[in-house]
Formats: sequence, structure tokens, C-alpha cells
Amino acid sequence: MSTETQPKANAKELLDTMLGYLGFVVQIEEIESDGSNPTLQIYTEEADRLIGRDGETLDAIQFLLNRVLQAQDADAPKWVVDCEMYRSMREDKIVHHVRLLAERVRISGRPLQLEPMNSYERRIVHEAFKDDPQIGTWSPSDSARIKQITLIRRPATNEAGA
Repeated sequence: MSTETQPKANAKELLDTMLGYLGFVVQIEEIESDGSNPTLQIYTEEADRLIGRDGETLDAIQFLLNRVLQAQDADAPKWVVDCEMYRSMREDKIVHHVRLLAERVRISGRPLQLEPMNSYERRIVHEAFKDDPQIGTWSPSDSARIKQITLIRRPATNEAGA
């Protein structure tokens, strides 16, 4: 047996190879952003097919890419795989929808349970309300079977010291 090690795969090249085997013709742009995971932005004529229903195909490709990279190097960064800005548009849509629902909580004072979401979407919602003085979010631990968030009205604070 040879003791030579194979060279580590470049994330962009590996993704291009994976998508080529799946029959996609793509252009991939590597985007480094400070503070968050690096992104591989895909451009293709078949964006709908690549994204899949509710982003499921895109999520699967991202999962596989990261598994291969981390199998080669446990310290490899986790890459975000996006197609035609789908993820950022989805984030904006989620935040907009949840802010509309939060208005109902703000007015009524009653908690409102949101539809089940994956961990990525729940994190988006928690982040959207982390600094809101009136609306808070609550969700059970990740070990719980229910993957929902409840919007709650925060108790009023007396900062003026009346």
C-alpha cells in the first residue's frame, strides 16, 4: 500500500465536479464574508431543479460537500452552497412573514406558535428578534421533537425608574 496522501479538494472544484456528474452546467462564484461561513454561489439555467422543493436539493448538496471536505480535513470551514441568491431571498421572506405575525402578538399580547422550521430557519427567526424590546422568541431544545418557535410579548420594563 502506498502511504501517499491525496491532495485536499478545493471546495469550488469539488462542487463543480459533483454538479457536473449530476448533469448541471454551472458557474460558481466563491464569496468570502467576514464573520460568517464562506459561500459558493451557483449560477445556472436550471436553478429551480438545483434548488429543489423548499431548497431540499440545495441543502443535500451543501451537506454532501461539507461531509466530503470535513472527511479530508476535520478543521475545514463549513461552506454555504447557494443558487441564484435563493438562501438570502428565503431569509428575507421568512423574516418579513414572521414580523407580520409578531405584530399580532404585539397587539394582542397572546403568544403565537409558528409552523415547524428547520434549525437554520429557527436561528434566522431568533436573530430577527434578539434585540426587539417587545417581542421575544422561545423554542424547545433541539432534542425536543417539536421544531417550533413561539413568539411572545416581553414584559414591559421600567427604565425611567418611575
